[in-house]
Amino acid sequence: MRHSTAVLFLSASFASPAAAAPSPPDDAVARAVADSSRPHPSAVERDENRKPEETIRFAGVKPGQVVVDYLANAGYYTRLLSDIVGSKGHVYAVELEPAVKFDLVAPGYAALKEWAKGRANVTLELDPAGKALNFPRKVDLFWLTQNYHDLHDKWLGPYDVSAFNRQVYRALKPGGTYFVVDHVAVSGSPSDVTETLHRIDPAIARQEIEAAGFCFAGESDALRNPADPHTAGILDKSIRGNTDRFMFKFRKPLRDGACNA
Repeated sequence: MRHSTAVLFLSASFASPAAAAPSPPDDAVARAVADSSRPHPSAVERDENRKPEETIRFAGVKPGQVVVDYLANAGYYTRLLSDIVGSKGHVYAVELEPAVKFDLVAPGYAALKEWAKGRANVTLELDPAGKALNFPRKVDLFWLTQNYHDLHDKWLGPYDVSAFNRQVYRALKPGGTYFVVDHVAVSGSPSDVTETLHRIDPAIARQEIEAAGFCFAGESDALRNPADPHTAGILDKSIRGNTDRFMFKFRKPLRDGACNA
């Protein structure tokens, strides 16, 4: 609709500040992504390739939930999840002691610690590799993005991946969600692809997680990139930030072994 200059001038002259202000996004996810207090530009500039709104909506994060952000690093998602779950929810942001000790994520984690001081709904935890996952309450959603492949790496021990997935299963409420995003490796890749290219075959990740008792609840193509040749490491400048990523959602059944219930 077009307006004359006079009408626009009169509208601007008599409108109250509240009326002139743009309307806020109409739901918690949109508000969190649009929050002007998010770190800038280091986090916000990643939105283009991480697509946080699509990712969070697919995961099903809601106000009031208890969420674990495992391998939180600098807290790109921790900050968003905290905004979304709100004062009635809680986020446990877990980082690995070896990663901090060897300075792999230390600067970002230090910044996250400083930010979390003002957040009553965020708890930061350092996890020695292989420690049992113990939280004060059952969890609605276990979030693990772009780091599932690291569970296979020698620098972490490696983890007993099947034991880890069973721990996630126990940590979740019946009906709870295990959400995993990671960089795609081609089918049939050697087992050390997790360390050489920092990728994993989606079929292997799915098989491992379902073996712990989880039900496959769906996948999203929002982060897929068919132009990724899958032959370069994720930090290679030819593909960094634009890798082909799978996005899987699993559900803990309401009764053990009852995926069709």
